[in-house]
Amino acid sequence: MYKQNKIKSAFFAAFPNTIPILAGFLFLGMAYGIYMNRSGFNFLYPMFMSAVIFAGSVEFATVSWLLGSFDPINIFFLTLMINARHLFYGLSMLEKYNIPGIKKYYLIYGMCDESFSINATADIHKDIDRGWFMFFVTLLNQFYWVAGATLGGIFGSFIPFDTKGIDFVMTALFIVIFLENWLKEKNHIASIVGLTVSFIYLVIFKGTNFIIPSMSVILATLTLIRERLKNL
Repeated sequence: MYKQNKIKSAFFAAFPNTIPILAGFLFLGMAYGIYMNRSGFNFLYPMFMSAVIFAGSVEFATVSWLLGSFDPINIFFLTLMINARHLFYGLSMLEKYNIPGIKKYYLIYGMCDESFSINATADIHKDIDRGWFMFFVTLLNQFYWVAGATLGGIFGSFIPFDTKGIDFVMTALFIVIFLENWLKEKNHIASIVGLTVSFIYLVIFKGTNFIIPSMSVILATLTLIRERLKNL
């Protein structure tokens, strides 16, 4: 009974934190499902891909990969570059995700930008089990995405509008997440470092090639000034 109450309390503590993601993911997931539908795929494709891949940017890119020629090596490296930021997410969550049981493995698998943002910054009450809280944040966010993608895949053919440019919604969501974090920060040094380094490397490397080098420099810079940031 105690364990059930602990799990229940963690769920109800986690859910309010995911409400903004619920609104965003349902819309974004539906946009992805509609995009898949208009590209000639039935709803099973976005439903299973959103559950198994669970990486929005890669899922949008996968549409063109499925329609193009078979090129697994190029797709592997493109996927690695698109999701390279998760390497740094994982490094920063080593301590928080060091929890007993199989929950840890699902947290690693299901970590996305939004779940990382919540689990890394949430002020969890001392009476709430941290492991279950992070588990439900991740599970709920994935459920929202899968539900939206499935609905979009089912009803996409009945929605009469031009889907050109619909994949920009992912960029819009990242901007919103950044702005939310900016408002929560006590100081903006880390954000300014991230913006500055990313802009410089975007100019140098162009396209998506800037992601890995800029992430590396951002991680190194923030590691060097970590103690100073703690004292601010």
